[in-house]
Amino acid sequence: MQAKKAAESLTIMTELVLPNDTNLFGNLMGGRLMYWMDIAAALAAQKHCNAPVVTASVDNISFENPIKLGNVVHIEAKVTRAFNSSMEVHMKVWGEDLTHQYKYKSNEAYYTFVALDPNRKPRQVPGLEVETEEEKRLFDGALRRRQLRLILGGKMKPNDAAELKALFFNE
Repeated sequence: MQAKKAAESLTIMTELVLPNDTNLFGNLMGGRLMYWMDIAAALAAQKHCNAPVVTASVDNISFENPIKLGNVVHIEAKVTRAFNSSMEVHMKVWGEDLTHQYKYKSNEAYYTFVALDPNRKPRQVPGLEVETEEEKRLFDGALRRRQLRLILGGKMKPNDAAELKALFFNE
């Protein structure tokens, strides 16, 4: 299976914040944004593996700035690393006030997806080729983030997380 470039998975999704998307304060509801992020990330993962995917995990999402009613949401998603059957997808989210003509960062997050075969079982995914400095930085950190996710999910013992231990202990 031939590796693919990270740039090939790039997905940019744009949405307009309408009244039904907001809370009592006129801000985009976090759940609605997470729903849109899940769609954008799934599209990026599917572009990478050319197969159906399911969400395996969502990392911490911290909202830096609210996105207001009438503003535009831009979600940029790209695969940062491919493992055996799973892929990590990094997303950056911006709000844009078209009236006042400025863009601002809302948040960013990492989602993990698993590729499925026709029997809905995990299948192998292509490797990932990184080209830019940012892609290399995200790729290098992906193994540590994966180990942390596995520990928090009870699928790995902390003592087995060699990448994480290397951050804290000199052996």
